[in-house]
Amino acid sequence: MPKIKDKVEVVDEIELPSMYRVILHNDDYTSMDFVVMILSDIFHKNQNEAEAIMFIIHEKGKGLCGIYTKEIAYTKVNQVKILAKAEGFPLLTTVEKDS
Repeated sequence: MPKIKDKVEVVDEIELPSMYRVILHNDDYTSMDFVVMILSDIFHKNQNEAEAIMFIIHEKGKGLCGIYTKEIAYTKVNQVKILAKAEGFPLLTTVEKDS
């Protein structure tokens, strides 16, 4: 039986997933306390970080909550929408592709 020598080159290239920015927008109705609670509970920010982000949102009109993979970003947006709706707040949360 003949001997066959195969040379196989395997190249494993793993692409990192695209990342997405979750943004909270300011409005005239959502309380600052609710925004801080959202930032703490959903985005796992400590009290100081949550308050700092809340003030950025209040002063600049929007603020970055975190950068996540697409699925996680949209899950967090849905969690915010559910909680805001339950409390009667029109809090807007959007997703932007991170560059």
